[in-house]
Amino acid sequence: MFKHLLVPVDGSDVSKKSLKKVAQLAIADKAAVTLVYVSDPMPPMVYSDSTMGYGITQKDHQKVCAAYAQDVFKKAATALGANVKAKSLQVSNSNLSAGILDAAKKVKADVIVMASHKRTGIKGLLLGSETHEVIVHSTLPVLVLG
Repeated sequence: MFKHLLVPVDGSDVSKKSLKKVAQLAIADKAAVTLVYVSDPMPPMVYSDSTMGYGITQKDHQKVCAAYAQDVFKKAATALGANVKAKSLQVSNSNLSAGILDAAKKVKADVIVMASHKRTGIKGLLLGSETHEVIVHSTLPVLVLG
């Protein structure tokens, strides 16, 4: 059915649990898999105490993000199993859903497979849902794993 799955990963337990289902789908469809991690391009302000803060340089921020992404990719590849060979892509974008959609275009995926964090009530209202944003703005099918 699908030939190229784009799978956003963030290192969360929800993301890890969905990878077994992704592996089953990839094997059944003989589909390529690309894992994507979206990092914020802007370094955060880090405070050492309440009165004094120091900034992280852009270069250091990029290094930390790249190292974290590699760790997430390594763990995700392990969760996918030996039968699924996945490519990986790190994207810098301050808007997570836009970063995922940009990655899907870049790798020419034909479906985006996402885990849902299932935020409901006030949390869902205040925090929003990145999955919902991807669904609303995607021109590709979006498969949501619960």
